[in-house]
Amino acid sequence: MPDSATPNTRASAKDYIRLARPTQWGKGAFVLIGPIYGLALLDSWLSVLGAFLAFGLASSGCYVINDISDRHADALHPRKKRRPIASGVIPVTAARGYAVVLLALAVGACFLVQDPSRRWWVLGLTAVYAMNVFAYSGFMKQIVILDVISLSVGFVLRVMAGCAAAGVAPSTWLLNSTFFLAMFLALGKRLGERRTMADSEVDASQIRGVHKVYTDDLLRMAVVVTAVGTLVTYAGYVEKQQDLFGPAIGSVASGENPWGFNLLWLTILPATFGLLRCIVLLEQGKYDDPTELAVRDRGVQAAGFIFVVLTAVLLVVGKQSTLGGGS
Repeated sequence: MPDSATPNTRASAKDYIRLARPTQWGKGAFVLIGPIYGLALLDSWLSVLGAFLAFGLASSGCYVINDISDRHADALHPRKKRRPIASGVIPVTAARGYAVVLLALAVGACFLVQDPSRRWWVLGLTAVYAMNVFAYSGFMKQIVILDVISLSVGFVLRVMAGCAAAGVAPSTWLLNSTFFLAMFLALGKRLGERRTMADSEVDASQIRGVHKVYTDDLLRMAVVVTAVGTLVTYAGYVEKQQDLFGPAIGSVASGENPWGFNLLWLTILPATFGLLRCIVLLEQGKYDDPTELAVRDRGVQAAGFIFVVLTAVLLVVGKQSTLGGGS
């Protein structure tokens, strides 16, 4: 298996950028969730940016280390074999140095957080995230269920870091919803992997050891359970926002809200459609990774767009009503 660059092959800057997987920085959107829902993003944007960059750079460094660890298994995968390390384009020694640089930059990004006490929280959460990824690469990825829990904790840590940077108390309901959503994505990817490898001569367990235990039926059930968990816990979070999005918004909109209807409930509709559509498309075998749906499927894109726009509008109106009520 390749441990160094292939003959007559020289790694380019593009190869190193691809190795850092900048497309995965989209997961940093979870850093923004707490500040956005806490109506604190504009007031603490630089600190939140620091947390976003810290987790983006840390994740890139961890991806490099993970690719070094998985290079032999990746070389057997029909798609992953083209990765810079697995293909031998970037030698292992150079990749190790690159990972160190990325992790050092992640530490530096934490110092964009303005408040010193919050800065140390963000730095600590970034360090916990990196240790969790290292533990995943080292042994947790070989343990059924614990593998997806470890991945999901990474998303929860992102939310907590964003809250810490903005000085917002993280809601338990929001953390639960984040955790189950991440579980849904991870389990859906496992299911997709099995289907991808079904068309290959290589057994899925050679790519990921946990596939010796996972079955299609087990993963289908787990995907549905975590999707339900995501929706139920998000519904609980919405219920907790009754004071902000209930009577006050009704008063602003029409001068009267006798039922105290919580307009944030409307966001449950596109969220439900998006999650269930993901399940349908995974079941049809059209995609092997739920995260691909966000950039490839128009139905999921539309649901996500409506969810984001509706939430943003309600947050703006909710903040205005709060300010108005306090004056």
